[in-house]
Amino acid sequence: MRLTVDQDKCCGAGACVLSAPEVFDQREEDGIVTLLTSEPAAEHHVAVHEAAAVCPTAAIHVTETD
Repeated sequence: MRLTVDQDKCCGAGACVLSAPEVFDQREEDGIVTLLTSEPAAEHHVAVHEAAAVCPTAAIHVTETD
């Protein structure tokens, strides 16, 4: 799994951080999403998919890798 985020789309809702705090964080100054890792461990994949699904602006992009 490989992740990218579109910070221009992010509205700072924080649902991603609540879903997968090991993978996502927010900038202090404006709450915009940041990635802690772009290739999360397998045990975080379900939470990452949940975070992408609940993102109100679809700013999280998940690419499945081999």
